[in-house]
Amino acid sequence: MKLKHDINEMEIHRQYKDEIFQKLKSEPYAQFLGIELIEMGEGMAVAELDVADHMVNAHGTVHGAIIFAIADFVFAVACNSYGKTSVGLSTTVNFMAPGKKGSRLKATAMEEKRNHRTAWYNIKVESDGELIATMEALAYRKDHYFVPVKEES
Repeated sequence: MKLKHDINEMEIHRQYKDEIFQKLKSEPYAQFLGIELIEMGEGMAVAELDVADHMVNAHGTVHGAIIFAIADFVFAVACNSYGKTSVGLSTTVNFMAPGKKGSRLKATAMEEKRNHRTAWYNIKVESDGELIATMEALAYRKDHYFVPVKEES
């Protein structure tokens, strides 16, 4: 009998990519903020967000919570891109430069390594092409798949 952790997740991604993309892009908090999922691949994701007036801090620059939110969103998409339910265990964010009101943020998540239970990601956030933050993130991969997975015997 084939165990779930022996399943070819790249094949699951290819077979259910559109379904996975639609489910993840409609995440309620991302929708509330106006985050747009641009691209999703095996263990990767790209999203963009136009910075509105209410997304800045008292200094007139992009609030750290907004930067974290878009970084966390692409992390979530990337680690769930195989159709396997995954959740964040830890993140470390480095803020390098301020984002500006009216700018367009772009976040990119890339998988560095994954195994049956955990996966590691590097995320970068840019504001109009300038790198403003990075995030390192660790995901916990549950046994549950949110797309149909057929076990072979």
